[in-house]
Amino acid sequence: MATDPTELINRAKAWLAEDPDPETRGELAKLIEAEDTDELAARFAGTLQFGTAGLRGELGAGPMRMNRSVVIRAAAGLAAYLKAQGEGSGLVVIGYDARHKSADFARDTAAVMVGAGLRAALLPRPLPTPVLAFAIRHLGAVAGVEVTASHNPPRDNGYKVYLGDGSQIVPPADAGIAAEIAAVGPLDGVPRPEAGWETLDEAVLTAYLERTDAVLTPGSPRDTRVVYTPMHGVGRDTLVAAFARAGFPAPVVVAEQAEPDPDFPTVAFPNPEEPGAMDLAFAAARAAGADIDIVIANDPDADRCAVAVPAPGTPEGWRMLRGDEVGALLAAHLVRKRASGTFATTIVSSQLLSRIAAASALPYEETLTGFKWLARVDGLRYAFEEALGYCVDPEGVRDKDGITAALLITELAAELKQDGRTLTDLLDDLAREFGLHATDQLSVRVEDLSLIADAMRRLREQPPTVLAGLAVSRADDLTQGTETLPPTDGLRYYLAGSPEAGIESARVVVRPSGTEPKLKCYLEVVVPVASPEALPEARTTATAALAAIKRDVSAAAGIDA
Repeated sequence: MATDPTELINRAKAWLAEDPDPETRGELAKLIEAEDTDELAARFAGTLQFGTAGLRGELGAGPMRMNRSVVIRAAAGLAAYLKAQGEGSGLVVIGYDARHKSADFARDTAAVMVGAGLRAALLPRPLPTPVLAFAIRHLGAVAGVEVTASHNPPRDNGYKVYLGDGSQIVPPADAGIAAEIAAVGPLDGVPRPEAGWETLDEAVLTAYLERTDAVLTPGSPRDTRVVYTPMHGVGRDTLVAAFARAGFPAPVVVAEQAEPDPDFPTVAFPNPEEPGAMDLAFAAARAAGADIDIVIANDPDADRCAVAVPAPGTPEGWRMLRGDEVGALLAAHLVRKRASGTFATTIVSSQLLSRIAAASALPYEETLTGFKWLARVDGLRYAFEEALGYCVDPEGVRDKDGITAALLITELAAELKQDGRTLTDLLDDLAREFGLHATDQLSVRVEDLSLIADAMRRLREQPPTVLAGLAVSRADDLTQGTETLPPTDGLRYYLAGSPEAGIESARVVVRPSGTEPKLKCYLEVVVPVASPEALPEARTTATAALAAIKRDVSAAAGIDA
């Protein structure tokens, strides 16, 4: 990191001289002219690190921001890696969302690939990430790039890389690509022709939509009324088309959030999990009256799917289901459809899936967090993670897919409706059969990343022995890895049950987020349910236990809940 002001200014001037973007050139020139060394130091403190999430960061000039210079280097590094792997004449498919600069970053990537001797194809317009994941396998590409920051704040953008199997990169590919990026010289030496790549037509989207039909059972009920929000993202047209093909009633689309808008004006964070993000969808559902069965939301790149159910007696009238609840509902639906193959989830998601799989004698696996790991499970039939990600058609899309998940949960709601039942009723059934698996999350967003490192260090140096009155029966430091998991920065605690408290068991996983400046703590309590009448008391017990665990974990980590 440059601390000398003169050296810092010189580095900024050198960056400015090769920046191809008039907007970021102007931005950087003003900082240099003002001699704003504090801001320059922040932008030139290093470089955005390329990892298993690719790149993600705030838009702006400089190597610590997302901009065309950084993207051109990333694309050149990826091209060099592919050539070193013997894929130098292969096809790279590139998709992008509607965020600021996404189309520019996509075009730059296509130009770099063509300049390096590869073939490149751009998706026809901003489309959901799962369409890109599908297109890689459908077109026989050697790699794919999706320009998106998913559900991050408006000021961010990102660069997600897939290899030819249609899955996101994992080690050692990430390190190999990062090394090639680091070896890229001056941008003048990176050929970027003005043309030579293909812009795909609607056929790739049509093929994707034809594939979505496969997740539904022919002849199944389709009478579900849905309120839907794409949350200012790119999901609307694809989801509405998929619903029309399937024969579902047209969703009521939340007007204020229907059009792609990179500023996401109606939400603080464009993530259905964030407080307030679903307020407009709930208002639309209330306005539509009792005719609405469920509310569905996609995140801005439509790889995630959120579901809400009626909640009479509450101020909103609706309740967001947790990702773990939707994951269990989809699993139960697939079991009923006689699905075969491995059911999988991550170490931070509910353990209920393991019990559902075991009851049907289905293989089950747990992986590290992220679909880059889940997609690689042998014989995968279904995967989910608690962060609203579901893979219900791994042969079509080896990644989470918010469009096919929406179709499948809508089909389930229709089948239950035909029997006079609801998604909530099925959740109650699962609780009675397998125990109430109640989950919660403590998520702390920070400005100073050192606070996350401090919290993890504190937990390692002074590990908790009791949480919420439950003894810690086992503690795993996941940096060591396990027989089934590669090393990762995380801590996992299993808590002994308490018959007196009515608790069968509990679990806590603590880890830094891989995509946002957050420390995340994932909590789960299992409460046995002896009878239908015992469910309300079980929920009260679980809610109190989760609150107590959250309080004690926060204190042990030294963070404010």
